[in-house]
Amino acid sequence: MRDLSCGDSRVYLELEVRRVLCQSCGMVKQEKFAFLADNPFYTKRFGFYVGKRCSTSTIQAVAQELKLDWKTVKELDKQYMQEKERRAGKPNPKVIGIDEISIRKRHVYRIVVSDLEKKRAIWFGGEDRSAESMALFYKWLGPARSKRIRLAVMDMWPAFEKATLAHTKAAILYDHFHVMRQLGAALDKIRKGEYQRVSGNDRRFIKGQKFNLLSNHENLTLDGKRSLKLLLAANKRLNTAYLLKESFSRLWDFKYEASARKFFDNWKESLKWQRLQPFEKFALMVDRHWDGLAASFKPENKVSLGFVEGLNNKIRVIQRRAYGLRDEEYLRLKVVTCMLPEFN
Repeated sequence: MRDLSCGDSRVYLELEVRRVLCQSCGMVKQEKFAFLADNPFYTKRFGFYVGKRCSTSTIQAVAQELKLDWKTVKELDKQYMQEKERRAGKPNPKVIGIDEISIRKRHVYRIVVSDLEKKRAIWFGGEDRSAESMALFYKWLGPARSKRIRLAVMDMWPAFEKATLAHTKAAILYDHFHVMRQLGAALDKIRKGEYQRVSGNDRRFIKGQKFNLLSNHENLTLDGKRSLKLLLAANKRLNTAYLLKESFSRLWDFKYEASARKFFDNWKESLKWQRLQPFEKFALMVDRHWDGLAASFKPENKVSLGFVEGLNNKIRVIQRRAYGLRDEEYLRLKVVTCMLPEFN
C-alpha cells in the first residue's frame, strides 16, 4: 500500500495480512489495520495528505500531481472530510445562521445552517428552500438541542421563519446584508427607469454605473468616485436615491431600538414627494419585518453577521472548483468542513 512520499520518491509498504477461520460462524476473517484508509491500497496518513491538498486544489490537479486516479482522490478526500466532521463533534448551537444556495440552474436550492458562535457550517441539505426542507434540519438536530437555540439569523424568506418558530423558541434576526441587498435592488430599478426615461447624450452618464451606485463610497476607486460624481450631478433623481441609500446604512449604528425606529420613520418620511416607488416598497417591507430588525439592537443579540456572507462566498469558490460534480454527499462534506481546522 502507498504511504507518504519521501522527497520525489514514492513509498510503498508491504505486509502480510493474516486470515483466520472463525469457529463460531465458519467464515474467514481478515486482520484489520487501523493505519489503513478505507481503500486498503493507501495508508490513512497518505489519504489525509490527499484530503488536505484537495482543500486548496481541484481533484484533477491533485490526481495529476500524485499520479492517482480521479475517483481514488475523490474517495480519499471524502474520508479525510468525514474524519474532520467526526473530530468536530455533534453540534449544539445557540445562535444559528440560515441561508440558501443554488447548486445548479433552474432554481435548485439547498439550505445551509451555520453555528455563528463557533463559526462553522453544521448542516447542508433539504430538497429546496421550503419550510418542509427547513424542518429537516430541526429533525436532524433533535427536539432537545433545537429548543436550546436562542437566536436565528436569516433573510426575509417566510419559509425559514415559519419552520424556525414551529420547532424552536428562538428570536428571529434578519441579516443586515440581505436588507441592504434589497435596498440596492430598489436603487438599481430606479437606475434602469432613469435610463429608459432619458435619451441621447444623457444616457452616457447612467450606462455602466451600476457597480458605482451600489458600492459603498469608501470602497470605490478614484476613477469610480469621479464617474459617480458626474452621474449624480447630471441626474437629480438618482442623486436623491443614492443619498437616501447611503443614509439608510446609519440605521445599524444605533444602540437602542427606540432611536433606530425614530431614524427609520424620519427616513421613510423623507420619501414623500420624491416619486421613488421602489424605495417606497422597500420601506413597506422593512415596516412589515421590523421585529426581525429590532432584535439586532438588543445587547444579547450582538453576533457576527458577516460570517454567513463569508461562508456563502466560500461555498461559491467550492462550487467553481467542483464544477460538474454530481455527488451531493461530497458537496455536503465540502460545505460543512470548509471552516474546520486541518489536521495531520
